[in-house]
Amino acid sequence: MNTTLASIQPSWLETQWDELYKDRNPLLVTGVLAFVMHELVYFGRFLPFLACDFIPYFQKYKIQPDKINTSADYWKCTKQVLYQHFLYEGPLIFLFHPMANYLGMNISTPFPEWKYIWPQICIFFVFEDAYHYAVHRLMHWPPLYKRIHKVHHEYAAPFGIAAEYAHPLETSILGFGTIGGPLLYHLVEKTYFKAGRNWELHLFTMLFWIMCRLFQAIDCHSGYDFPWSLRHFIPFWAGADHHDYHHMAFVDNFASSFRWWDYIFGTDKRYRAYRARQAEEKRLKEKKGL
Repeated sequence: MNTTLASIQPSWLETQWDELYKDRNPLLVTGVLAFVMHELVYFGRFLPFLACDFIPYFQKYKIQPDKINTSADYWKCTKQVLYQHFLYEGPLIFLFHPMANYLGMNISTPFPEWKYIWPQICIFFVFEDAYHYAVHRLMHWPPLYKRIHKVHHEYAAPFGIAAEYAHPLETSILGFGTIGGPLLYHLVEKTYFKAGRNWELHLFTMLFWIMCRLFQAIDCHSGYDFPWSLRHFIPFWAGADHHDYHHMAFVDNFASSFRWWDYIFGTDKRYRAYRARQAEEKRLKEKKGL
């Protein structure tokens, strides 16, 4: 009996969620919650990488050690990113709740179990990566690159917060890959599968997905490839090793999270040849005892 009662008790997080929305405007609560979460995760995830810039031990993991970004670079990037967050992304975030409400997205507690959340997150990652590959590759078409995408390539040696340093139009277009996957999943599930409450898209899942996506974006722009970086455990994960080459060479490696689209379409051949040369040079140096 006690076990049964305990199983239906709301978690601490669910209790806080209910308290947050109680007797408040849900549009305002969702907007503020999502925006504050976005800022805390975006800049908070960058701080460990920023600290690494000032700790000599971690410099051996820097992918482009000869290129040093200055304090002026960081400050310029921060100002531009904050400008975009408040003037462009902020209003869009505040529009999310009425859209979610209109589409019938689940907002109330209880939250779905993690065994339902994780498969959804995986689906969103696959969708976003495919969308990002196609649109990002299109952005390198000369007319679009010159007018839009060139802004993002200002830093040939990227650092975490440069992930969203881009033309506002690019941020909006590529941003659809992040929200488009969940919305498409929601519409398909509601229309065709109707698998029940557990598989419905919940606002909590949506916020968790955005947090995961921010982590991924910051990491792949970090400029560091650590032994504990995810790509060493998941071979098809892109990570900073993969995306840093794109900024350095201004070509190829268009995908965001995974390596398979670049491999399938041959847009990673120069990257793989470059890494092979690096590995051979390292082997020869070690052989000579340098």
